[in-house]
Amino acid sequence: MRVVTVGAGMMGLCTAMLLARDGHEVTVLERDAEGPPDPATAFDGWERRGVNQFRLAHLFLSRFRQLAESELPDLPGALEAGGALRYNVVANIPDEMKGGSQPGDDRFDLITGRRATVEAATARLAESTPGVSIRRGAPVEGLVTGTSDRPGVPHVTGVRLESGEQVPADLVVDAGGRRSPLPRWLAGIGARAAEEELEDCGFVYYGRHFRSGDGEMPVMIGPLKQDWGSIGVLTLPADNGTWSVTLTASSNDPALRALRDPEKWTAVARLLPLTAHWIDAVPIEPGVVSMSKIEDRIRDLAPGDEPVVTGVVTVADAWACTNPSLGRGASVGLMHAVALRDHLRKSPGDPWELARDWARTTRETVEPWYRTTLRYDRHRLREIDAVIDGTTYRTDDEFWSLNHGLEGSALADGDMIRAVLDMAMVLRHPDDVLGDDGLRSRLRGLQSEGADGEPTGGPTRADLLAAIA
Repeated sequence: MRVVTVGAGMMGLCTAMLLARDGHEVTVLERDAEGPPDPATAFDGWERRGVNQFRLAHLFLSRFRQLAESELPDLPGALEAGGALRYNVVANIPDEMKGGSQPGDDRFDLITGRRATVEAATARLAESTPGVSIRRGAPVEGLVTGTSDRPGVPHVTGVRLESGEQVPADLVVDAGGRRSPLPRWLAGIGARAAEEELEDCGFVYYGRHFRSGDGEMPVMIGPLKQDWGSIGVLTLPADNGTWSVTLTASSNDPALRALRDPEKWTAVARLLPLTAHWIDAVPIEPGVVSMSKIEDRIRDLAPGDEPVVTGVVTVADAWACTNPSLGRGASVGLMHAVALRDHLRKSPGDPWELARDWARTTRETVEPWYRTTLRYDRHRLREIDAVIDGTTYRTDDEFWSLNHGLEGSALADGDMIRAVLDMAMVLRHPDDVLGDDGLRSRLRGLQSEGADGEPTGGPTRADLLAAIA
């Protein structure tokens, strides 16, 4: 099958390699003209104007590592050769907190790095993969159609570049990420609009990267992701002796927009007792990298099992994207790409059935992760609103109370730590973890003993406002 993949980001490249290794002929079309430099230096100068989150903090979770090892077995080595870090979160937690090492803790291994480093290494591997052809500086303007078997449902037979060149395909894979222009392309061929749910994710990110003097990561004395009242912090290990610290806030909190100022950012970061030592290093960037107006969006090309188009499918962020602070994008995206490869192995030749069945597969395999991320974020934003108003957030939603209780108890119990990480690392879906009767019983016991592990000593709302005043 001739496949055109639109977008040479991480998931476009991984999808291309998966399909090419299954015997398909894959052409990757990328808008940005500049190719990947040496992975170890990619962060310093590589510009990817088509990826708005390119210089923000990234973490590639354990599920991504698992899938890479099983489905693209030469990818982990290529990443590590470029300086990516193999890191185990549990191994870096003090024994008194985690109850010592346990069988199965190796499932929390991850291979991570800054987005530029990881993408550069992945791109170099893709370029050497038989069956993959990457064309950079080749922006796609629209879709090309041919004969359709279904009245009113266009059938896509390729893409048209801005240069006017047409690139034929038996299947077009949209891996264009958050900014995918697919709705405009569909309108251009007279297709019905895809069904979309779209809203502002509600978070703003203020991040900085740091470099170690000795190549070592800071000591971890708290979770990689922590919430302290109306602010959150992400401390993420990366490649080549670097890491990132990102402060997160609600987009409805104008007082914290001052975090764009490096001095005020530093003043607030110093208030966070479990992570303040992560900024005791040399910052790589002179300022604070911020990102806002991020959308939660999901796109269905076959609402009600009635495809609006055939011959084109979406994967990863082109299908759905959420708040990136949970770090699930690459893991869920690679799950989606593997599912597409498997789907094409068994899919009938009829384009209508392929489109309909792919929508069903997407709903079954990856949409549950989108839904639970959205659910978590909405509760967290309401909690922030309550802190700003000086009240306590209450909800009857058991999902939030269990999740919140589990995250708090993780500071006092090794089993709770591992349960939280199973969800955080996209190894087990939250519904499966939170629905475990044994875990719920253990959680109730810890809470009745008062050993809920809630962190203390963090900044109050007044402390935050004073620090940035």
